[in-house]
Amino acid sequence: MKYFCLLALAVCTNLFGQTPVNPVIQNFGTVVDAPLADLKPDSSLDYNIVVDLMTGEEDKKVVAFSVNQLARLMNLHVMGGVPKENMNVVVAVHGGALWTALGNEFYREKFGVDNPHAPLYKELIDQGVKIVVCSQSMFKRKVDKSKLLPGFEVATSALTTLTMYQLKGYALLRF
Repeated sequence: MKYFCLLALAVCTNLFGQTPVNPVIQNFGTVVDAPLADLKPDSSLDYNIVVDLMTGEEDKKVVAFSVNQLARLMNLHVMGGVPKENMNVVVAVHGGALWTALGNEFYREKFGVDNPHAPLYKELIDQGVKIVVCSQSMFKRKVDKSKLLPGFEVATSALTTLTMYQLKGYALLRF
């Protein structure tokens, strides 16, 4: 799948003259510039977005598509002209995506490899993305806070996080 995506990106780049870019999240979520786009993000707006991150990946050795979408979200908006400072993103991690939030030691213990999501989550946090993990999912899967990657917060639940931020005017995305 990874090689197919890279091939598709190369073909699109050659056919349409578009250039792959990573304006904010440098090592993940590569997008292509869109010089011919008629509709671009409004750079004067604040983008308040809450993401319902619930899906993981069967292959635990690769970055989950859903988690890579977080990087694409950031890169697409900034590539489209939105100042990074106008991106206010909160991610509620739960369900099958919970495993992506494990620290390397515990991920390796469970899946036999280092957590491929760790560098991506670090870049997201370094760029101001707030990541919270559902305590209900943690309880169900017997994961305590000490097993999470650095920089993550624990929320009462994903449900309460999503409703709270939506009531504050945040747009909801689901990955």
